[in-house]
Amino acid sequence: MPSLLIRNIKTLVQAETNPRAVVRGAEMAELPVVHQAFLLLEDDRIAAFGPMENCPERADQVIDASGRLVFPSWCDSHTHIVFAATREEEFVARIQGLSYEEIARRGGGILNSALRLQQTSEDELFENAYKRLMEVVSYGTGAIEIKSGYGLTVESELKMLRVIRRLKAVSPIPIKATFLGAHAIPENYKNRRKEYVDLVVQKMLPQVAEEGLADYCDVFCDRGFFTVAETERILQAGWMYGLKPKIHANELDYSGGVQVGVANHAISVDHLEYTETAEIKSLLSGQTLPTLLPACAFFLGIPYAPARRMIDAGLPVVLATDYNPGSAPSGRMAFVVALACIKMKMLPEEAINAATLNGARAMELEKEYGSIAVGKKANLFISEPMASLAQMPYSFGSNLVETVILNGAVWNVAGGNKIG
Repeated sequence: MPSLLIRNIKTLVQAETNPRAVVRGAEMAELPVVHQAFLLLEDDRIAAFGPMENCPERADQVIDASGRLVFPSWCDSHTHIVFAATREEEFVARIQGLSYEEIARRGGGILNSALRLQQTSEDELFENAYKRLMEVVSYGTGAIEIKSGYGLTVESELKMLRVIRRLKAVSPIPIKATFLGAHAIPENYKNRRKEYVDLVVQKMLPQVAEEGLADYCDVFCDRGFFTVAETERILQAGWMYGLKPKIHANELDYSGGVQVGVANHAISVDHLEYTETAEIKSLLSGQTLPTLLPACAFFLGIPYAPARRMIDAGLPVVLATDYNPGSAPSGRMAFVVALACIKMKMLPEEAINAATLNGARAMELEKEYGSIAVGKKANLFISEPMASLAQMPYSFGSNLVETVILNGAVWNVAGGNKIG
């Protein structure tokens, strides 16, 4: 089997001898590292690592990583990268004083994206989404979740999920697919909410399940979107079809979304900009992961989730990009890590744990991804020369990813394929 040896690594980050499933609370500040290290990859797996005095003498390919850090790939557990068009006109409208909710009420926001997507062919959606996928791979992402939710009709939701299935077939990184038919109430159902929820439950979900198009079922449970009762109905219907819950919750208000997510054993509840003691207590009572999306708060100018309170309470915080055309048009996980440190007062070690191992757990991929451990998939990246791992969030405007390695092979970022 082909082997790749990375020598003279200044710091090997997230190097686990005893792999963990998730890190929570005070443990999030503990990031296992090896200084002056080697890393041996065989085929598509991590075969060995340790200090340089134990470094093997030979391999099929050798990389000298002097002065550089090696990280496990980012695990981005919340994105919307299948979309038809950007929404910079809404960006300008917000500068002029309109809120996200006001724009949505005027037919913008999610409804704007839905209208454009309905008019766009599957092939065009696929081509554009593939470019975005390759973009995030170049930034060091090695596992990703992609949601539907810009269709809002049976035909268009299925079209989005089929695009995601096509991406899975050609992607160098694992993709988890999430059905988000309950992303917003379409304009033509504005006064017929129950009928739209019926459509999601009785028409969309059965077809999604029949074609095997999704791993998870998501609902936007928040003020102006879906109620707790509607959310519970959809999530329970999803469970009947084998789709585990994920939820958009508490982005705009204290919506009850966290509690309904925990009650329905959601894998994660995402956003959580509005989180207080009741939400934290609810999360502590179950296994649902709090996933924070600071790029959304940054772009919309809304409050940041209280990450410090969550970690201090003992929770396992996750970070993800929320890459989408309306509220977070960026898929660069390193910037999310920087925002977590700068705006949410997470330590660099906590933010890296949240963006790697805990992100993998939020996609149920922690056994294969999220850390440097013998037997795990060899998805990782080598940094530019760096003084310390704190330079990753410190240099928030720089792309410090020098070399991407996927499935044990150096990835040609420009060409979208492996080298050698």
